[in-house]
Amino acid sequence: MSLVLDATAQDLLFREARTANTFTDEPVTDEQVQAIYDLVKYGPTAFNQTPLRITLVRSAEARERLVQHMAEGNQPKTAIAPLVAILSADNEFHQELPTLFPAFPQAKDLFFSERPAREGAAALNAALQAAYFIIGIRAAGLAAGPMTGVDFEGVRKEFLDDDHTPLMVVNIGKPGEGASYPRSPRLAYDEVVTTV
Repeated sequence: MSLVLDATAQDLLFREARTANTFTDEPVTDEQVQAIYDLVKYGPTAFNQTPLRITLVRSAEARERLVQHMAEGNQPKTAIAPLVAILSADNEFHQELPTLFPAFPQAKDLFFSERPAREGAAALNAALQAAYFIIGIRAAGLAAGPMTGVDFEGVRKEFLDDDHTPLMVVNIGKPGEGASYPRSPRLAYDEVVTTV
């Protein structure tokens, strides 16, 4: 069976897309980021909880503060990327549930009254949304360089608060010269899928 999405779109989003390590100096605009968000906000999460929060690092001063928290190998690419986003999970996402999930507003108190339950749900669902965000960046014709080689506690203290858990830092822009490594192998279908 073939996919409904045409081959060009499949290539753009998956087969030809790579993690970018270098970028051109072409800026990434607020309008592009808004368009990306307006697309990916429809990706599913449990109870429509949408805990992902995006902090855009645009100023030179903020960039310098962020770079010092990146692993050594990630510092140069973060310093030169046209735009950098800190993706975090909002552990107080449940406050929005009566609006975001009106079919069952009791979910806020029934399932998420305790902080540990919120943290687990926020981490899982924000990670889902982070994946959607990366696909959205690709859909905009840009490249993403997601990284977890980060001093997360330092980033949290520098840019967030105790209610937000940083998940990753994503460099965003048009890929530059030698931006990506060759495609690494993937597991075959029969190595991943089991029918019972």
